Amino acid sequence: MKNWKRCCCAFLTAALLCTVFAGCGGKTESQTTQEQETDQKAESEESITVTDQAGREVTLNGPAKKLVSAYYISTALLIALGCEDGLVGIEKKADTRELYKLAAPELLELPAVGSGKGINVEETAALEPDAVIIPLRLEDSVESFEELGIPVIVVNPETQEDFEACVELLAQVTGTEQTGKQLLDYYHEKMEKARSLTADLEDKPTVYLAAGSDYLSTCTSKMYQNDLIQMAGGINVSEELTDGYWQTISAEQLLNWNPQWIFAVNYAEYTLDDLKNDDALSGVQAVADGNVWTFPSQIEAWDYPTPSSVLGVLWLTCMLHPEVYSQEEFMEEARDFYQTFFQIDVTEEQLGLPSAA
Repeated sequence: MKNWKRCCCAFLTAALLCTVFAGCGGKTESQTTQEQETDQKAESEESITVTDQAGREVTLNGPAKKLVSAYYISTALLIALGCEDGLVGIEKKADTRELYKLAAPELLELPAVGSGKGINVEETAALEPDAVIIPLRLEDSVESFEELGIPVIVVNPETQEDFEACVELLAQVTGTEQTGKQLLDYYHEKMEKARSLTADLEDKPTVYLAAGSDYLSTCTSKMYQNDLIQMAGGINVSEELTDGYWQTISAEQLLNWNPQWIFAVNYAEYTLDDLKNDDALSGVQAVADGNVWTFPSQIEAWDYPTPSSVLGVLWLTCMLHPEVYSQEEFMEEARDFYQTFFQIDVTEEQLGLPSAA
């Protein structure tokens, strides 16, 4: 009998100890899940600090959910990052952006608060954004926003390196680092493909890129367009220009460079016939050979430092070096790009692949 009582006491003591330890240190699966969710929520609400492309440290209360973008390049990037639903204001002339119509038509209904020339601080503030994104040229407006307690992110994606930094910056600001990494991985993969296709070619053609305002204006070595030509296996005849951005040149200078190819941006204020019929340029090899083209596309300008600029590199590669990269291959890559990052199906007609002048 005594042995039986001892056994009962031992059993009850063990059970009590298990209960106590479970109550103090053990956690049920439900409790653990709830705590994890709480921790994740707290983490998402913690402030974040980034360094923008003006070198400024900017602190946000957390990943920005309400955004104003006063710059086409940053708006396009935000769409590619899946943040279009968070935009509450954008740049002017949005109705001219075919990409917006196809990938995010709701943006066309948003207030237009800025342009390359300025941004309306009062109208922007009324939208109560978590962050405002502006190009470097509008940096003078930063102080006005700071006085209102509105964080401003300055971007300046003018070179390949700066474009990649801009992707990382906006991904940090919006908490979409994984999507940003996916975009950059894709970008690097295609850039490396273009480089590998043309790296061993001894004959690299000379290229002249005509600006939008005048065909006697071109890019400098400081611009993304210069990088684009080099990555496609071409030689930019204007790479010797190092001061500033689009620069005006003379007809004599273009004759002296004598490029084998001329490309006019698709937002040009002139026609290819204007260029081709200019008697002062009749001696340029590209004009004489009929190698004067419009840089695509109808959806968006591929020479800009935007997510789609990877297509600009690939298209130029197939134009300059069709023996190593065909237009059929390019079309497949272009369709895959727009489906992957913008969830739209595009046709050859929409891409606006050009015909020679």
